[in-house]
Amino acid sequence: MFLTARLRRLARHYPVLAVTGPRQSGKTTLARATFPRKPYANLEEPDTRDFAERDPRGFLAQFPAGAVFDEAQRAPELFSYLQAMVDEDRRPGRFVLTGSQQFGLFSRITQSLAGRVGLLHLLPFSLGELDRKTQPGSLEELLWRGLYPPVVAGRVPPRTWYADYIATYVERDARQLINVRDLGAFQRFVRLCAARTAQLINLSSLATDCGVTHNTAKAWLSVLEASYLVRLVAPFHRNFGKRLIKAPKLYFLDTGLAAALAGVREPRDLALHAMRGPLFETWVIGELLKYGCNRGDAPLLHFWRDASGNEVDVVVERAGQLLALETKSGRTIAGDWLAGLERFGRLSGASGGTLVYGGEASQRRSGATILGWRDIGGALRRLLG
Repeated sequence: MFLTARLRRLARHYPVLAVTGPRQSGKTTLARATFPRKPYANLEEPDTRDFAERDPRGFLAQFPAGAVFDEAQRAPELFSYLQAMVDEDRRPGRFVLTGSQQFGLFSRITQSLAGRVGLLHLLPFSLGELDRKTQPGSLEELLWRGLYPPVVAGRVPPRTWYADYIATYVERDARQLINVRDLGAFQRFVRLCAARTAQLINLSSLATDCGVTHNTAKAWLSVLEASYLVRLVAPFHRNFGKRLIKAPKLYFLDTGLAAALAGVREPRDLALHAMRGPLFETWVIGELLKYGCNRGDAPLLHFWRDASGNEVDVVVERAGQLLALETKSGRTIAGDWLAGLERFGRLSGASGGTLVYGGEASQRRSGATILGWRDIGGALRRLLG
């Protein structure tokens, strides 16, 4: 497994490893499978967390050769003691920390373990990681089902699993990260964000629709980012002679979660659903982010849109070159689909744009490579190497 090998490489250089990502993305499974002989402690368990908080020295004394600490941000007192412990003994790969909250885990790493930690970000599966048994039968199934490991494994029906996931997230993580007095309003906010995936984010409009202040909406959006549920993509700022749109675009990191929140009930609903295009674009962005994270080189993605409505969904700068990608969820290629790529190429000097669409057949046209959705790997290699 690629990520197992990468985690082992990090373990040769750092005394502490940190695996971060959203809940249920497979962090614990990865850590324990990579280091099966290490003791394991789950700091979500009240008695384990109480021991770690009340007696950090005594707790760590149980693990002189190291251990896997799950949801490590739940016991912040441990980090300073971990620092002293690894400074005395710099053996690489001793401790493995997992965490599903950027605020808690990253702040502790920055304060106490900077320079001592190798980081790995684990997002839900990418399409390329699925075997033949778990490959989706159709694009609609992929977008509706999403790529969280428990859903892909088929242990729980997607609608049931996502409903439980959303309820658990709101009740547990939202309470931990911020003081949400009205959980109903926060859940409504999350659903409104899902309905806006792959769109420019207007915080004032979002706050008004949710019945909260602009500052509250901004804080809640930061919580969704910290929980690895959404990602904001900034516009490409080079001036091509037109005023560029400056608001970022919002993307969920899993289409199944976004579809569930937006009320999509079945895969067949996505054949003509208004969410089909946004979910398809969301999936492509997610594949790019996962490809980079899995290789330890998270891409800096941008989008381009001018005041006249010309746009390109993804712009990546690599090795001094600008590379552009456009997404279209339709199954049949239309002539005007390449207009944005052509416009961007003329203004920027970028060449060889890529279009990923909802059909199966890939082809080469003058000025662009057109890839069916199952051939997303080709787009990843072209843009990210």
